[in-house]
Amino acid sequence: MCKLNETEVTMFLLLGFKNTYIINILLFNIVLLVYIAILFGNILIIFLVSINHLLHIPMYIFLKHLALADLLFTTNIIPKMLCILLQEGSVISLQGCFVQYYFHSLAIFTQSLILTTMSFDRYLAICQPLRYSTLMDYRMCFSLIFCSWATGFILIPSEIAFLFQLKFCGSNIINHFFCDIAPLLQISTSDVTVVMWEDFAFAILVIFLPFVLIFISYMCIFFTILKITSSTGRQKAFSTCSSHLVTVCTYYGTLIAIYMVPAGENNVGDVKLISLLYTILTPLINPLIYSIRNQEIRRYLQKHMCKHSNGES
Repeated sequence: MCKLNETEVTMFLLLGFKNTYIINILLFNIVLLVYIAILFGNILIIFLVSINHLLHIPMYIFLKHLALADLLFTTNIIPKMLCILLQEGSVISLQGCFVQYYFHSLAIFTQSLILTTMSFDRYLAICQPLRYSTLMDYRMCFSLIFCSWATGFILIPSEIAFLFQLKFCGSNIINHFFCDIAPLLQISTSDVTVVMWEDFAFAILVIFLPFVLIFISYMCIFFTILKITSSTGRQKAFSTCSSHLVTVCTYYGTLIAIYMVPAGENNVGDVKLISLLYTILTPLINPLIYSIRNQEIRRYLQKHMCKHSNGES
């Protein structure tokens, strides 16, 4: 319970970025344009993979669900962030804050696990090519996708339940542009030890261990590619996983940078800047690299554009 001279918080104030109004307007326009590009690029990938039966293979099915997770991640944060930039801060209810954190965690868990399944798929395709079609059939593909989404739905509610048991008395200011776990725990007046340890365990289970598996997969892929005698064969093998490798480096690079910044008031700005890059960079890069580097995606996109232009003429 809160003390007699303290009021229990039911609303939080998200501060966002402490910039001048002109800079916030400029940032608003940049983020809005990037968000539109993210929506267009990821929806385009989902559309093309859904309507083209020739793209109904594991690699593109995984890519489709990665695009879905990116849409969930950005749509959960960016619209509210745009309001914060315009209003130089925005109010969110306690329940709304926890819901935003729930979908934020769900998207991160799903992204991490789908990237792991994609690395496993590339490992089988390059290191076990003769057994690939047998091992990575439709049942295995959809089982991996189901587990990637279900893990977050199963694990996160327990953390949200602990968050609802915390008390927030006095300060209701969250010095961030969305409801992340660290600024929430900083302003709580309850004992947050259990929540911190649970969050740490989830990070090890769903973020660190998948990263280790991805690293091991690519080490095996790297050594297998080195054994290929022809330079053409090595280039072809590397091109099949280069887009995914760029996505993994971007995703984990920004994610690790957030948690490597030491906690403290002097580093809050750095954390928010890295979080901003993480929020818009990976979801924007994914459709770009998979559309530009992938011949099948480009070919089907050109095909549909030609059909549309011929239909109009």
